[in-house]
Amino acid sequence: MTTPNAQPRIESLKVPTSRLREQHLLASGAPGGVPVVFIHGNVSSCRFYEETLAAMPASFRCLAPDLRGFGETERAPIDATRGAGDFADDLHALLALPDLVPAGKKVHLVGWSAGAGVVMRFALDHPERVASLVLLAPISPAGYGGTKGDAAAAPCWPDFAGSGGGTVNPEFVRRLIAKDATDENDASPRTVMNRYYFKPPFRLERSREDALVAEMLKMAVGDDFYPGDRMPSSNWPGVAPGKRGMNNSISGKHFDVRGFPSISTKPPVLWVRGADDQIVSDTSLFDFGFLGQLGAVPGWPGATVYPPQPMVKQMRAMLDEYRSRGGHAREEVLPGVGHSPHLEAPEVFHKLLLGFLSEGR
Repeated sequence: MTTPNAQPRIESLKVPTSRLREQHLLASGAPGGVPVVFIHGNVSSCRFYEETLAAMPASFRCLAPDLRGFGETERAPIDATRGAGDFADDLHALLALPDLVPAGKKVHLVGWSAGAGVVMRFALDHPERVASLVLLAPISPAGYGGTKGDAAAAPCWPDFAGSGGGTVNPEFVRRLIAKDATDENDASPRTVMNRYYFKPPFRLERSREDALVAEMLKMAVGDDFYPGDRMPSSNWPGVAPGKRGMNNSISGKHFDVRGFPSISTKPPVLWVRGADDQIVSDTSLFDFGFLGQLGAVPGWPGATVYPPQPMVKQMRAMLDEYRSRGGHAREEVLPGVGHSPHLEAPEVFHKLLLGFLSEGR
């Protein structure tokens, strides 16, 4: 069926899989077209890709699912100890449905932010299914928070303190639970989206902004979902990742895809990022190492012990190794763009995406 919230030419579907009673996804293009799968990031949903899907030629079969606990997909708990494994396995189960993708056919994968971690995990687990990867403002292959060094990406503390569910602003969580659609507070989801997902003063048209804020507020919130449970730590900043929920699943304690360069099939990789990204950056405003350096979190033990996580350098180091092993990867940096190139610079991103997909077809 097509819902009123979807762009023209986009279907909104709900399907059962072997892992989820109901998974929601958007679909566009010819059923027999070249399959391209779009995986959204944290605190978002598949509808953040609506403009991208609407602009794709009909020769591509585009699928954009809501991950478990997000959007309109089942509120299934997230086992954080598997890293992004639950999400990757859910995607594999979804792609096993013959009505969506012909059996065994390779798919092009586009992953945004934490969603890039999902597609890298999927590629490691199922290399035979992957035609190419587009990493859009991707999290580090060593996870989000708590590590230092480029290629080595060693934990700052053995328990990865400073990453995981306990690092999320509790006021932001409270406002998600309260379904706060205002911009009355710095921690309101609308404010967070406009201030950090995008480079200010960028704003979407108001009705579109309202729709995306509504998607953020659909997320399941709690220990099994977003942001996850937390563990106390004797190490600065006093909290370590737990074993359940979204943000623990992308902590370096549980998430590590630095083995990607060893993938046997060597699918081509396009890395697209905004030059002014404040979320995934070597100076991220969501990284405790950088916040400590700024003096925003007291007690910082210093740059030797807990420097800002070099997220971009860690990704670049991994892709340099990938190229050294025969893989093809290129980096595209968009000036004046923040964490959401597909929304902030849609025409530029669309041109990059179509050019890349055409090369790999």
